[in-house]
This record gives sequence, C-alpha cells and structure tokens, in this order.
Amino acid sequence: MNDERLIPPTMLYRFAMPCRKVTAKWSAKTGIKLDESFRIPSLGSLDGIRPFAELRAGWSPEGMFFQLDINQKQQSIWCRETQLIESDGLQIWLDTRDTQSVHRATRYCHWFLFLPSGGGSKRESAIGTMLRINRAKDDPKSLNQVKPKVIAKTKHNGYTMTMHIPKMALDGWNPEEHPKIGFNYAVIDRELGNQTLAVGTEFPISEDPSLWQTIELVS
Repeated sequence: MNDERLIPPTMLYRFAMPCRKVTAKWSAKTGIKLDESFRIPSLGSLDGIRPFAELRAGWSPEGMFFQLDINQKQQSIWCRETQLIESDGLQIWLDTRDTQSVHRATRYCHWFLFLPSGGGSKRESAIGTMLRINRAKDDPKSLNQVKPKVIAKTKHNGYTMTMHIPKMALDGWNPEEHPKIGFNYAVIDRELGNQTLAVGTEFPISEDPSLWQTIELVS
C-alpha cells in the first residue's frame, strides 16, 4: 500500500496560535530573552517532519520579537550576503491584516530575512533585511526604510538569534485594532534541510499569503 499523500495534512486546515505580549525591552547588546511560553509550534510535525529548530515569538506596541535556536548542526554555518535566500538562516512573513483569501501579497505583507553571519568584510556579522515579495500587488511603504535588528551567537552545534522587527518596518501595525496577524516562517539550513511553520518550500509560501497561518496578539 502506497502511503504517499498528494496533499499534506497542513494544506487542509488554517491554524491560529497565540503570540504573547513582551514586557522586557530590547537591548542593543543582548537582544531580548523569550521563555518557553513564547514558543511557536512546528506544524510540519503533522506531515511527519521532525523539527530541528525552535522558534519563539512575542510582540509589544513597538513591534515583533523572535528568538531562534538550533542545536543539531555538525557542519559549519553557510551564509553569504550575496546569496541571502540560499543561506542558512530564518525567513519570516507577516501580514498585518491577516488577509487569507488572496494569492498575491498586499502592501500589508512583509518578508524579512535573518542570517547569523555572512555580513561585513570577514562575513562574521549577523544580517537582518527586508525583501520584496514576488508578484505583490503593492510593496509596503516601509520596504527597506527601517532595518530589522538581529543579534546572533554561534556555537559548536548551531547558533542562536534574537530579532526585533520595529513597528515602523510594519505597514498597518496596529495591535489594538488588528490583533490577528498573518504569519509564516522558514528555517533554511544546507545541512539539516528546511523547517517551515506548515506547508513546505515546495509550495509558493514566499509569495502566496493564503498559505500563511495566523498568530493572535494576546496579553
């Protein structure tokens, strides 16, 4: 009997998950610490995919905060400023209007990319940037106007990153009136593979907001 499924289980449902409010302030030296209660589940486990990375997320009126931890690497991190999308790191998509019925991004849709290294003359600096979404109806007014912040620490078996996306980088950011945010992520790793929130990179998750899920900003 063939156990191959034409449609992965994560394609059959829309998922929503809480995202807790952060009371701590961002530090230019250490970033921010998010405890276990901020963890975002890896829904890919429903498709039989074992996660290798842990992502945590929080919010405040000042924007979004993320923390990524990877501990299973045996090979060196591969990051290149000239090959951002192919590099080891984290990609995040946010829609401040959580529009689930469109297949092309609106001005409220954002694509951020974070690398633990690859920047600077020695390729040792972490990188945080915003990318243009392919086929978008409109680009966010904030496109490349405000740099997201990232602090990374490499270790023998992986790396950690803490990240802050300021509210000025998020068109339409208004947690009180719009507490539901379209959300998706992909951890890219040449050694360990790709880990996504739900459906994988074989689907057009980088440009189709209908494939994203929902986070609800709660206190």
